[in-house]
Amino acid sequence: MTESFRRDGEYEQYANPYQGAQQHASSPVNPEWPAPPAQPPAPQPVTVEPGTTVWPAQTQVAGGDGNGGGTAVLTAVAAEPVAPAPSPSQKKRARGPFALLAAVAIVAAAIGGGTAYGIQELTGNDTVTSSSTSTNVVPSADKGTVSGVAKAVSPSIVEINATLSNGSSTGSGVIITSDGEIITNNHVISGATSIKVSTSDGKEYTAKVVGTDSAKDLALIKLENASGLTTATLGNSDGVQVGDTVVAIGSPEGLTGTVTSGIVSALNRDVTVSTDESQGQQQQQQGGGWPFEFGGQQFNGDTGSSTTTYKALQTDASLNPGNSGGALIDMNGNIIGINSAMYSAADSTSSSSAGSVGLGFAIPINTVKADLAKLRAGGTDS
Repeated sequence: MTESFRRDGEYEQYANPYQGAQQHASSPVNPEWPAPPAQPPAPQPVTVEPGTTVWPAQTQVAGGDGNGGGTAVLTAVAAEPVAPAPSPSQKKRARGPFALLAAVAIVAAAIGGGTAYGIQELTGNDTVTSSSTSTNVVPSADKGTVSGVAKAVSPSIVEINATLSNGSSTGSGVIITSDGEIITNNHVISGATSIKVSTSDGKEYTAKVVGTDSAKDLALIKLENASGLTTATLGNSDGVQVGDTVVAIGSPEGLTGTVTSGIVSALNRDVTVSTDESQGQQQQQQGGGWPFEFGGQQFNGDTGSSTTTYKALQTDASLNPGNSGGALIDMNGNIIGINSAMYSAADSTSSSSAGSVGLGFAIPINTVKADLAKLRAGGTDS
């Protein structure tokens, strides 16, 4: 009975070997069954560069060996879709900031590269038209001709008649602002009790002295009740070369608007002129040229004991008494110098015996521009 009982117990023990498992699982499991193959992981998305095709391997069970092995089947993975092209409205919105930047750049370029004329119109009449490089004042149809230069620049050149305590003097000047600022030589207006100025159209103005600099033989005068005048363009004398063609405009012997031409003969000539007011007046009364010294010799009279020396442009353009203070001009119409001294063949005892022999000197316009602020402030003769 004991043995039979044991067999029954064994039978009962193995009759339902998973009875305990049923208490902890929802379904019976046969331990002799092979485990089901593991499911392959889902394909992961692949990011590809535009224009590149990727063929990743994806494992499928095909005739497996019971261990999950099988034949690898390669399948193409589609590249990520290309973003659709922006609509016209989107393009328009995207261009907005760039269009604004472009507009700002154009305005900045216009301001940065704009002419002095435009700035003068915006800021007032006391702005001098000046160029650091050669500009084309002469119209293209007349470019490179003396007649074109004369036509363009003559309206900016004036005749100056100064009344002295014991005589008078005649010279020329260059209009630099539309309300009547004029550059001339100091020796033209030195000691004047009154000054009359005639423009190229025949109008006459009264002028007053603003500032003088006898050390550079420069003066600034201002017309009274003037407006709308044609201004000259002050060029760049540092760019002048020997042999350049030049034009001189002035009022020799009171002949307003006289035009002569020549070339630049030399640069940086040391010219010594008198700063003695009484001596200048004497020379002007006699009609002779302004006395100056060059190369150890004195011309047109004794310069006296009070003198000053400056670097000058030498030209063979014909200059005569009355050209002093007038313009020396390049072929683009830019003022490159203020005519100041010339050699006279005679002893200058009379205007009829004095004349030009192709030896004239001009104060470089860059010297004038550097001195302009001091002249406007009243100048100094120290």
